[in-house]
Amino acid sequence: MNINLVTIAVIGLIAGFFFSMPIAGPISILITSNALKGKLKNCNLLALGSSIADFLYVFVAVYGITHFFTEYRSFIPYILGIGSLFLLFIGIKIIRTKFDLEHLDEDAQHAEQKGRPGKGAFYTGFMINFLNPTLFFGWLVSSFIVLSFAASLGFDTGGLTTKVDENLDQIGKMQGNFIEKPQLPSYLQFDTLKILKKENHPLKQVELPPNSHFLTTLFYSVFLSVGSILWFFLLAMLLVRFRKKININVLNWLVRSLGVILCLFAVYFGYSAVKMLF
Repeated sequence: MNINLVTIAVIGLIAGFFFSMPIAGPISILITSNALKGKLKNCNLLALGSSIADFLYVFVAVYGITHFFTEYRSFIPYILGIGSLFLLFIGIKIIRTKFDLEHLDEDAQHAEQKGRPGKGAFYTGFMINFLNPTLFFGWLVSSFIVLSFAASLGFDTGGLTTKVDENLDQIGKMQGNFIEKPQLPSYLQFDTLKILKKENHPLKQVELPPNSHFLTTLFYSVFLSVGSILWFFLLAMLLVRFRKKININVLNWLVRSLGVILCLFAVYFGYSAVKMLF
């Protein structure tokens, strides 16, 4: 059991790190814009806050509380609507940002002190992810891919692979294929990975009792969140360190462009909410 939990922890850590890498997401954009302003503390607190929401969505998706999905789905348009307004407000604030080359570091320190990042940034990170219900489906599909890949390599995922597969099927039946089960790319499928496995050792996933499933899901969710935090910490540190090498005009343009993209996310979420309601 200890070995199984270590395996689950490593899989979760890798999944959280690599699936958080794409820059095209509200949290990634917000952390990037804050890092370009030199607000490293803000970035770290944003990452911590967002990881709490990630943990909640991952745990619910993987543990299999799918019987709540029907009721939850009715709230999705309203959550998206509130989230769109929240993102629009933040996006407009970012667009209005203007850097002064002579006081670049002083402006960053003053902004962090004035904005009280200890609470504001943490809550902002949490609310942005919590008000993005698409994360439920995103992490469910991502978990299916990474756990299936790990299982195909012969690792014991403690029954999580089977459970996530069942969750996708159940949600699909409830909503008439509302979410489609992804197919692994050919280069990740079991038949193409035989060379990575020992001969005469067939894949065997151990079915565990409910209490063990809770523990494995908890480990997976916690370490996935940790992996996400590590990626955003690394991203913020690198951007803050090298931002001075960017021309001040380009820096202004980059940050304002990120604000515009955040506003576009807000419009898309708002459009999705209205479409789902009407």
